[in-house]
Amino acid sequence: MKTEFDQKTLDIRRVTRVVAGGKRFSFRTAIVVGNHDGQVGIGLANGLDVASSIDKAVRDAKKNLILVPRENQTIPYEVEAKFSSARVIFKPAKIGRGIIAGGPVRIVCELAGVENVTAKILSKTKNKLNNALAAIEAFKILK
Repeated sequence: MKTEFDQKTLDIRRVTRVVAGGKRFSFRTAIVVGNHDGQVGIGLANGLDVASSIDKAVRDAKKNLILVPRENQTIPYEVEAKFSSARVIFKPAKIGRGIIAGGPVRIVCELAGVENVTAKILSKTKNKLNNALAAIEAFKILK
């Protein structure tokens, strides 16, 4: 079964819950899905194994899709957004410049179908999930 959405894994972490008998391990997965045509979403899910957590995260991401307005393969205007401690800024770029962005912000832009943009992570945080969610918040601001 071929789906219209592409997906990229942002983060997989092994998380631990301490119970009376010892430690119980599960996996937390953060996934970005997008159709390269203006729709993008982030999903977060836990599972007892990596495969089940990925499936759950993809389902969650498809529930959280947003529409990104674009003009000439870029964003209409400059926008800055914050999520938790993460801050990002997006600036429109001319055709042919490509995506000038780092890490999780680049992944979000690629899957959203924004082909020419300059983005910068302004905060000191290295948290991939918060940086990606800040990018989503920036796209939500756009009209």
